[in-house]
Amino acid sequence: MVEAAVDRRLVQELARTGGELPAQFVQKEENRPIGSSPRASGVPIVDIRRLFESDEEALRLKSGLQTWGLCQLVSDELSINFLDEVRSVAKKFFYLPKEEKLKYGNLTDNGEFKLEGYGNDIVVTKDQVRDWNDRLYLLVEPECARSLELWPDNPSSFRNLLHEFSTKTRKIADNVLKAIARVLELEENYFTDQIGEDSAAFVRFTYYPASPRSDAVIGMKPHTDGSAMTLLLLDKDVDGLQVLKDGEWYAVPTVPHALLLNLGDQMEIMSNGILKSPMHRVVTNSQERISVVMFYSVNDEKYIEPANNLVDEERPRLYKKVLIKSYLNELFENFAKGKRAIDFAKV
Repeated sequence: MVEAAVDRRLVQELARTGGELPAQFVQKEENRPIGSSPRASGVPIVDIRRLFESDEEALRLKSGLQTWGLCQLVSDELSINFLDEVRSVAKKFFYLPKEEKLKYGNLTDNGEFKLEGYGNDIVVTKDQVRDWNDRLYLLVEPECARSLELWPDNPSSFRNLLHEFSTKTRKIADNVLKAIARVLELEENYFTDQIGEDSAAFVRFTYYPASPRSDAVIGMKPHTDGSAMTLLLLDKDVDGLQVLKDGEWYAVPTVPHALLLNLGDQMEIMSNGILKSPMHRVVTNSQERISVVMFYSVNDEKYIEPANNLVDEERPRLYKKVLIKSYLNELFENFAKGKRAIDFAKV
């Protein structure tokens, strides 16, 4: 990926050393979060175990994805202790010395940006306003394609714990995709077949340092996810994620024993706009925050389009047929610029 020649200092180091906030992190006045946001108390909590036993639970899932593009998912597969362990190992990695973390850096010897690894997100223009976070981004599926040299072996439990977490979350993702197909009156395996067994899944560990100027910086700029589905393990103690609904930003509360389901652009396209890929952002505050996020996507060599059964005279086709590889290229360019990639796919 081509990146602009800019200051690539790690945000965690900037926060640790203090001093004047670099101009490249200062948001324009119109983009700054203002005041407190109401809580998104209407986001439903859905029990995965009951999705195929209760029509009421399935309709709760559908309602959440139509209204918010979000649902809180609880599962017997994910104990509170296990989720806390995942949160803990993520935080321990970011607490390592900078030199240790840079063993897994996302810049080549020539300074070129790589998608996988530890560091910052891509910067495509010199005047791009950067987000106040550092991240570790890794491919976890297909398992045979993992770049294990980028998987930290410190903390010592990191690799095994990530493998277990990705295995459990994949099972949850498949079950949710089947439940979504059923409530849309599609064949149960419609979405799992679209994604396929050879599709890519990525994990993103994100560290948001405490901000000296939470009024002027943003943890992550407003965006939608280009995935089919995103599962988020949020910080148990510090809120920061916000979702845009009807022109107003709402704070998404953390449910400590749940994963937050955030619908991605690919599902909005395949559902012909019945389900929503929500615009969301992360704000900063006086406390540090971490998150662990799984992204599930259709294979990048495949095309997607609205399901035929969801297109009729009353609901005409909203999106054209798009190649995932082309869409993801649009996504990364548009994300860096703070724009929505899904507009690229509209009819």
